[in-house]
Amino acid sequence: MKSNRKQFLSGLLAAPLAVAQSQTGNLPNVGVKADSGPVRSECGVGALLPWADSLWAVTYNSHKQRTGSGLGLYRIGEDLKGELVHVHDGTHANRFVHKQSNQAFIGPYAIDTRGKWRFIEDLKDVRLTATMRHLKDPANLIYMLGMEGEFYELDVNTLKARLIENLTKTLALPRVPHFKGGYTGQDRVVVANNGYYAFGEENPGLAEFDGSKWRVLSNKPHIECMGRENMGNVVFATGWDESSVLFSALVKGKWQKYRLPKGGHVHNQAWQTEWMRIREVETEHFLMDMHGLMYELQPIAFEDAIWGVKPICNHLRVIPDFTGFRGLLALGGNTTSPNQDNNLYVGQPQAGIWFGKTDDLWQWGKPSGWGGPWRRTPIKAGQPSDPFLMTGFQNKMVHLKADKPATFKIEIDFLGNGSWEPYENIAVNGYNKHIFPTGFTAHWVRITSNTTCIASAEFMYT
Repeated sequence: MKSNRKQFLSGLLAAPLAVAQSQTGNLPNVGVKADSGPVRSECGVGALLPWADSLWAVTYNSHKQRTGSGLGLYRIGEDLKGELVHVHDGTHANRFVHKQSNQAFIGPYAIDTRGKWRFIEDLKDVRLTATMRHLKDPANLIYMLGMEGEFYELDVNTLKARLIENLTKTLALPRVPHFKGGYTGQDRVVVANNGYYAFGEENPGLAEFDGSKWRVLSNKPHIECMGRENMGNVVFATGWDESSVLFSALVKGKWQKYRLPKGGHVHNQAWQTEWMRIREVETEHFLMDMHGLMYELQPIAFEDAIWGVKPICNHLRVIPDFTGFRGLLALGGNTTSPNQDNNLYVGQPQAGIWFGKTDDLWQWGKPSGWGGPWRRTPIKAGQPSDPFLMTGFQNKMVHLKADKPATFKIEIDFLGNGSWEPYENIAVNGYNKHIFPTGFTAHWVRITSNTTCIASAEFMYT
């Protein structure tokens, strides 16, 4: 057994992709790299997709212009040996399986079931961030979204692309666009833009398209849009603002808004997200990565409400994509980047694809975080806040502040279906706090003020 294991690891170390032993002692950590120059950028693993007996990966640099080299399409076999099969220096993080043509799309590539790939020449200069089902001709066309807001439809047979519109202009973005995720569900396309560079900025961040017109849903940054074709076809969207993580769910044609804590503030700028996804890695079970916290996510809305959200762990890793492969959990990375030599202590862009088990995530950092529904927010008397996640954390307290005397009513939803129960009334004359009993929890908590004021409410979970 020891000899076989030694031979297996030796073979991995000899593979075209660098491989190192993981912390589990049995599973590999596949490394990828970009060139050392003359221009140094990034080597993030933008997307991962199991297809045609292989795990496919695309790596990305940091800018639309050719500011880095040695990136492209990787194929990793069932023995976890990999090869760089095509070089294309771009910024791509899209993946999609088109069931009608039996092709997989990842970056600017279309791959058939035998593993034969084709390069999409029409989109070679577009930073592709999402691929989505077409609303009107799903058998022959798909949507492709670019980071700068380019919204294309692509013929899956000819690979010819047609620009439908530029969302930077259509949505009247006042600041630099940074489009990330996109998904088609419930007869609409939903896209996310996380262009957000300083506290207080407003920039259309979540929008939907019914095939004829666009509608802006939020002016705060958003990253991911994801769902499942069946099981109610709930569409989830994640974003954030100054107060907390924004978590939305489209249930039977209506958007529901929730809030989650932030696991850290290292994601509070457009460049720092990269890319925080929602993926199905165990059959009919979702994992959600958002702001330094990994969550379980139930894809179904029970009683037309969302209550299957539970934190798993804290982490600092940049995870642009993750998926299941050969019974393992594969996490992409963006591990170390000179990025135009703004980091003078890293020479060559590198990243890793971590392999482990889904259950390994529970051995990472214990869930903790902070945030709330209000941060110096003008609120109206009697108007409840958005529900804020409460479950899955050990110790809990809330800080309350108002610019005039007020009484804050705290309510909890322990069933998760929107049935709110009174918990406590807390008088605030400037500032007050409340520490919840150890072990006390509920799915959601919300706050209502009896006075129109400017208020802050921030929960601390440790």
